[in-house]
Amino acid sequence: RFGAVMCCCGPCAMYRRSAMLSLLDQYETQLYRGKPSDFGEDRHLTILMLSAGFRTEYVPSAIAATVVPDTMGVYLRQQLRWARSTFRDTLLVLPVLPGLDRYLTLDAIGQNVGLLLLALSVLTGIGQFALTATVPWWTILVIGSMTLVRCSVAAYRARELRFLGFALHTLVNIFLLIPLKAYALCTLS
Repeated sequence: RFGAVMCCCGPCAMYRRSAMLSLLDQYETQLYRGKPSDFGEDRHLTILMLSAGFRTEYVPSAIAATVVPDTMGVYLRQQLRWARSTFRDTLLVLPVLPGLDRYLTLDAIGQNVGLLLLALSVLTGIGQFALTATVPWWTILVIGSMTLVRCSVAAYRARELRFLGFALHTLVNIFLLIPLKAYALCTLS
């Protein structure tokens, strides 16, 4: 729809040979803070493609297979790599955003601002509970509302009610992924 997928997942992505060859040097010499970077290569390649003016598209009829985490430890290591990649590559994608659809700009900003708002809401709720020994109902309501809005938009856009089930992922975000993402930001190098 927009001619740009912001991260083409490595095992599920295909590129034109000519496009890949034109960016191969930049791709193979990926650095972060002057050191070779070995994480987030799929996101990095996607941003290189978009920066060079290529389109990246989602093909719903494509069939691909990959190995997914089957234990919590493997899942958390995957999420740590992805969090580092997202933080690092957000800076790389900023110059590309003005040439893309406004919705993609909003999505790129939302991925980062949404996480910050969720973290701030959680910290506010913990602070209220610690200081007043009362349940932070307002915080719970804000987090629940943000979750329902985001899942409802996804369900509407995909035309599938099952996307509402992602609301359950908010608990994983709060108790596992926010602390993990804070750690990823602190250990980005």
